[in-house]
Amino acid sequence: MEERLDELKGSVKEGAGKVTGNRDLEAEGRGERTVAETKRNVKGAANQVKGKIERGVGNLTDDDSTRAQGALDETKGTAQRNP
Repeated sequence: MEERLDELKGSVKEGAGKVTGNRDLEAEGRGERTVAETKRNVKGAANQVKGKIERGVGNLTDDDSTRAQGALDETKGTAQRNP
């Protein structure tokens, strides 16, 4: 959630820079937004991988709880990666 807020802050800065003609503020905002977006995507990808591994372990051990947790983590990762 923190990354989404940082993306929003960056977008606001970028927009303010565009409106005021302040290219430095615009670039700073764009950079902050991009960094936050990248962090969110990396965390999402990690959760997707973690979920796939957990689901695989659950399938191997026939453990419904582990399979369910894996599916949940995978879905969480997908949600994190979507804009």
